[in-house]
Amino acid sequence: MSRRPRRRAAVLTLIFGLSTILAACSTGGASPSAPSAAPSDPPASASAPASPSPAPSPTPAAAFPVTITDDEGTAVEIAAEPQRIVSLTPATTEILFKLGAGPRVVATTDFDDYPPEAVALPDVASYTAVDVEKIVGLETDLVIAGGNFFNDPAAIAQLRELGVPVVVTYAPDIATVLKDIELVGTAVGLGAEARDLTAAMRADFDQVQAATADLPKPRVFYELDATTDIYTAADDSFVAEMIELAGGEPITTGSTTDFSISIEKLVAADPEVIVLGDSVYGVTPEAVSDRPGWDVMTAVKNGDIRGVNDLVVTRPGPRLVEGLRELALAIHPEVTVPSPVPVAP
Repeated sequence: MSRRPRRRAAVLTLIFGLSTILAACSTGGASPSAPSAAPSDPPASASAPASPSPAPSPTPAAAFPVTITDDEGTAVEIAAEPQRIVSLTPATTEILFKLGAGPRVVATTDFDDYPPEAVALPDVASYTAVDVEKIVGLETDLVIAGGNFFNDPAAIAQLRELGVPVVVTYAPDIATVLKDIELVGTAVGLGAEARDLTAAMRADFDQVQAATADLPKPRVFYELDATTDIYTAADDSFVAEMIELAGGEPITTGSTTDFSISIEKLVAADPEVIVLGDSVYGVTPEAVSDRPGWDVMTAVKNGDIRGVNDLVVTRPGPRLVEGLRELALAIHPEVTVPSPVPVAP
């Protein structure tokens, strides 16, 4: 498969994965047959978006063994500081490397793309499967997995039955992203480093919000994909929260259960800014302007169509602050965004 179709498959997996996992979250872990996108926290007001409030941090452990409770409510006992870690999501891979645990990561997935050191590691999972036998064969002493059907629950259960500790993370909102960074830090013995990182991230979020607070809030359409149907932020979704924090008014689908929007509804919403999350897959402002029926939108008339790297805007990891800055500049090109807050050494 060529690189571009594989990336397109990644976009669609993100869209349908978001709707599936958020359904499980909002229905108490029910079958994923009815997609949803309801976060666990109430949405921030578009006119005055709330900065992500500090979530309760895991209790720091002075020494191992330690027992932590993951995002699915499972108590996971970790007997000793993990030395052979497997990451089953790109976000947790980024977290582990950012905290300094990268040298202890022995395998990831075939869709991990950052940092470069992680790409060359053995692959033990794909979008559709987890290789339990390979993980066990690597003498893994900790697995960090994605919850609510991101990774196969049966594979997670099998690993646990075989004695491999598995910590499951799932972040439907920014507050939980920060909580999960601290959760992962505690699990690998880097709790202090994780708390330093989240403190810097909170300060970065506050800086971006302050920089856009007094600016107009344009109607923003964030394009996840438009290959066939048009996909954008669902009501109360992670993407909508990011747009609000970046100083925009998100155009959403009108549903917490669907990430697709009709062209008629989009035209009626009349976006003032179009942000192309799919620009990382080759979609250009010129291509959007040439689409039939799109020329009536204010954003198209004024040329306010700008690309961002969706991988940092929607991936729940340490580069989320980079994504928020990029999103703020796409919505408000005139804004001056302060430099990132340094992480304590």
